[in-house]
Amino acid sequence: MRKVLVTGGAGFIGSHVAEHLISRGYDVTVLDDLSGGFEDNLVAGVRFVKGSINDVELVDTLFDQHSFDYVFHLAAYAAEGLSHFIKRFNYQNNLIGSVNLINASINHEIKCFVFTSSIAVYGSSPQLPMTEETPPHPEDPYGIAKLAVEQELRVCKEMFDLNYIIFRPHNVYGERQNIGDKYRNVVGIFMNQILQGKPMTIFGDGTQTRAFSYIGDVAPIIAEAIEVPDAYNQVFNIGADQPYSVNELAHCVAKAMQVEAQVTHLPPRNEVLNAYSSHEKVRRVFGERQLVSLEDGLSRMAAWVKAHGARSSQKFKMIEVMKNFPQAWLD
Repeated sequence: MRKVLVTGGAGFIGSHVAEHLISRGYDVTVLDDLSGGFEDNLVAGVRFVKGSINDVELVDTLFDQHSFDYVFHLAAYAAEGLSHFIKRFNYQNNLIGSVNLINASINHEIKCFVFTSSIAVYGSSPQLPMTEETPPHPEDPYGIAKLAVEQELRVCKEMFDLNYIIFRPHNVYGERQNIGDKYRNVVGIFMNQILQGKPMTIFGDGTQTRAFSYIGDVAPIIAEAIEVPDAYNQVFNIGADQPYSVNELAHCVAKAMQVEAQVTHLPPRNEVLNAYSSHEKVRRVFGERQLVSLEDGLSRMAAWVKAHGARSSQKFKMIEVMKNFPQAWLD
């Protein structure tokens, strides 16, 4: 069996990718420190190792023991807005941790390194939808770190012949998402607030637009990418096509949760106003696929959320910069 390492495999997207790899017959090892994931997310058949990608000795030991053929790197702390205030933590986990994996992948001559980047690498763009050729101008440390890893993979291909595949997903939602994280994943935040009988909170006037991507449209393509030769050493936007305002999303979530929409607007924070991407390239390489509508995807997630219940929102305890920190995150 071909051996695969999935980092962040107890998290949201990572657990779904691991599940699809298992179904495709791969031997899957999951490395996750459970800082944002849960053991309940681990799917049957995976080998679980609790640990961090920042533990160089552990990473090297795993590569020595298992002789991985492929690496799927999904471990990250993906809070764009919060990343301004946790710069050191962001770069240590999202950049240096990635470099630890890249070094081990080169030294053990893996066949391909699959990296989950982000639409955050683009920042604000006058070109909408954004394509893979849109010049990247990230506006937060999270996007900067993701772009740095992309560039590192490009030069490692040139220097060491390390094959890579990069995906830039955006606003992914669905079953197994950590709805208790108040700093990221707006769909999960809304549903968790509804379960607790609270109004949905929106930063600013809610006119900012995003395309919200159902996990079932994203994870299968990431998992099968290593079997698609035309995907090697390429970058792909992946996710939903249709943008919605956050105000529209709130009403859609309320409908899925079968409640009346109650919204509280908070002072705006520094964020990109409009961000959504084109997916012509991923369709060209992986084929046309029927995407799940926002209504159907939210209904599926709502059923899962109701079955699992609300989660307590945990405060991030290692804030490094307090200047301009949103008051709503302090309350």
